[in-house]
Amino acid sequence: MQQWISKLSEAKVGSILPNEPMAKYTTWKIGGPADAVIVPETVQQLQQLIRILHEEKVPWMLVGKGSNMLVSDLGIRGAVIKLGKGLEGSEFRGTEVEADGGASVVSLSIMAGKRGLTGMEFASGIPGTVGGAVYMNAGAHGSDVSRIFKSAEIVLETGELVSYNAEQMEFAYRHSILHEQNGIVARAVFQLMEGDRAEISSSMAAYKDRRRQTQPLQQPCAGSVFRNPPGDHAARLIEAAGLKGYRSGGAEVSEMHANFIVNTGQATAEDVLTLMSHIQTVIASKFEVNLVPEVFCVGER
Repeated sequence: MQQWISKLSEAKVGSILPNEPMAKYTTWKIGGPADAVIVPETVQQLQQLIRILHEEKVPWMLVGKGSNMLVSDLGIRGAVIKLGKGLEGSEFRGTEVEADGGASVVSLSIMAGKRGLTGMEFASGIPGTVGGAVYMNAGAHGSDVSRIFKSAEIVLETGELVSYNAEQMEFAYRHSILHEQNGIVARAVFQLMEGDRAEISSSMAAYKDRRRQTQPLQQPCAGSVFRNPPGDHAARLIEAAGLKGYRSGGAEVSEMHANFIVNTGQATAEDVLTLMSHIQTVIASKFEVNLVPEVFCVGER
C-alpha cells in the first residue's frame, strides 16, 4: 500500500478503496482503476483528506455522478474523491435551498417543485451532483446554475473552507472559477422563487418526455459530448455531416441524438476518443467549425 493511502487510513477520512475500477463510477461505464477512491462523509473529513493529499503532493480529482467524464483505460494515478451519503443532504428555508455537494440535482429539483418553488426545473434532467452542477455551471432549457446560485462553501486544495458568492464564482457557459482554482463544493445555496405547483410539474413533465423522445437514456452515455458553438447546435452539425450511427469499436454516435456517444457494450475510452476526434475533423472540414468537448477526459494516457 502506498504511504499516502496508509496515512489517509490512519487519519480516518472516510472509506478508502484501493485500485478501484472507475467504470463503476461513470455513466459511460468506462474507465480503468484509480490508485484509490476515497469516500468522506463529513466536511471535516473532506478538509482533512485534502490537507493530507496536499502535504503528500498527491494529485486528486472529484467524481460526482460521473455523467460528464471519460476516464482513460489506464485509470487514474492518485486519489479520486467521491462524496459519501453524509454529504448528500439538503434543507429548504423559505425560497432558499441549501444542499451538500454530493446531493442529486434531479432530486433537489423535484423537491423544490413539490414545494411550489420555481427556478430549478431546468435541472430536473441533469444526472449530476450539486457540486458538479456548480463546477460546470450546468444548464438546460435556456437556464443554468448561475441564474439561481447565491453562495457556496468550497474546500480549497489546501483544505481551507471558504465561502464564494456568485460574482466570485466567475460563471460563464459551462464554466466556473473552479476550472482554474482547484476546489470542492461542500455546500451551495440556491435562491428560488414561489411559483405555481401545477405549472412547475407540467414543465418538468414536458422536459422529461422530451428527453425520453430525443436522448438514448437506455444506453451508457455521458450526455452532450460537445459544447454548442455560438449560434448553432453541435447535434445539428453532426447529423448534417451524416455521422449518426458512425462507430469506432464499441462507441457509436447515437441514432437518436447526434451529440451523444453511446457505449454499445464493450467500448473503451480509446474508442470514444477516436470517435470524438473523427467527429471534430469532419465538422471542421465540412463546416469550418471547431467543436469543443463538453465532457472531461481524465486519467493516464
